[in-house]
Amino acid sequence: MAEEFPGTSPLPAPVPESLPAAEPERAPLEHGKTLHLAKWSTRFWAWLIDIILIVLFLNILRGILEPFWTLHLIWDYQHWGIFELGIETLFFFLYWTVFESYKGQSIGKMVMNIRVVNRDGTKIHWGTAAIESLGKAFIPVLALDCLIGWLAMPQTKLRVFNRISNTIVIKTDYREPEGFVYVREKE
Repeated sequence: MAEEFPGTSPLPAPVPESLPAAEPERAPLEHGKTLHLAKWSTRFWAWLIDIILIVLFLNILRGILEPFWTLHLIWDYQHWGIFELGIETLFFFLYWTVFESYKGQSIGKMVMNIRVVNRDGTKIHWGTAAIESLGKAFIPVLALDCLIGWLAMPQTKLRVFNRISNTIVIKTDYREPEGFVYVREKE
């Protein structure tokens, strides 16, 4: 037919009745990505550093507010009231939620080179950080949280609130940036 009318192209081949099913495109699995879970002892020391820093900050805040408002110390359990305990617990909760949602690390985690991430190694968001922080902020709950994690989920290095929030705590690697070598002078 194209020969009959100069300047026209031949018709394409007819389309078959049934097309082969196209396979959905999948991202290739990354077999090389390894996440090293943090030890319980490292996590404990990071938590303790955070507690010490928060208590020091709260003591400074108490000193500033003392002329206007009396807040009892955290270890002065005989004078604890629901209000004082609630303020301190709320401050612990906000501290961990804000820091861990921002960089995945509180100050204690920065010192100990560990980080909270999603189970696939991605950065956590503030909602996830809030759920994960609930277990740490309420100290009596933390004891149960860890105990259940150790006994019910051995070898996973997860607390209950890690399981609920679908997070893990991993070791971070502090290395020089790519392409740089640091040389130390002799002292």
